[in-house]
Amino acid sequence: MSQAAGTGPGPGSVADTLSVSCVIITMGTRPDELTRAIESTEPLRADGVELVLVGNGAELPPVPGDVKTVLLPENLGVAGGRNAGVEASSGDLVMFLDDDGWFSDPGIAKHVAGRFAADPRLAVLAFRVVDPTGGTGVRWHVPRLRAGDPDRSSPVTTFVGAGFAARRSAYREAGGLPELFFFAHEETDLAWQLIERGYTLEYDADARMCHPPVSNKRHDIWYRYDGRNRVLLARRNLPWPLAFVYLLDWTALTIVRERRLPGALKTWFAGFAEGWRTDPGQRRPISMRAVWRMTRAGRPPVI
Repeated sequence: MSQAAGTGPGPGSVADTLSVSCVIITMGTRPDELTRAIESTEPLRADGVELVLVGNGAELPPVPGDVKTVLLPENLGVAGGRNAGVEASSGDLVMFLDDDGWFSDPGIAKHVAGRFAADPRLAVLAFRVVDPTGGTGVRWHVPRLRAGDPDRSSPVTTFVGAGFAARRSAYREAGGLPELFFFAHEETDLAWQLIERGYTLEYDADARMCHPPVSNKRHDIWYRYDGRNRVLLARRNLPWPLAFVYLLDWTALTIVRERRLPGALKTWFAGFAEGWRTDPGQRRPISMRAVWRMTRAGRPPVI
């Protein structure tokens, strides 16, 4: 596996082989699941994959000697934890794994390296997240509008943080995940900036990993961060006319979806208002060329 080069998607920027790192972040609340995740990387590490374990404001358990560890003094959220893992890693490619997920395919790193080596414009490869209970999984694990067929690979305009791989140079070029978001929609912020820079994103149904079929809504903070980060996402990345359409669309969708949960709607709208009061950081509106590329991929940045 290893070595690649160039920071942009231009021709000739990729060598024959690519080195791979894997990043797992944990908040120390799922020790048994974390052990399973680490054990699932053993065949990958035997094949040269570097494993980086990030303690996101949490102490780490004893780990094998070949595992690199990073201790963060406080919980920086999934965005901050993954960024710290990328900075500590040395691979040309970085695979990400939640501490309650695991790799079922010992050849996944080779498959991923081959996909990136074949396409220097590829920045993100979203994995097929398999329900370990044998069910169909949850729709949001398939990052496209037509999510009914998870076994179909396709170009995408966002990805799910539960399982994906990124070209490290492109990830850093686009600024990484926005740590301000903490949790929710940080992947879309990065995805839009990658597309703006001419990179592509793919959902690969052959790159499989396992993750319990759980919803983000199980977290108490979900509705607040969903509302807040929708606003921050639009303010940071979209031309103003598109930003207003995007926010209008998602407000209407949220009302329809959550109309039977008045407490959830109240929290969501409080987060929505918070998004307007919060400093979004650097504004980097994407171009209409990027908008057109997303539209051709099946998801314009208004839905």
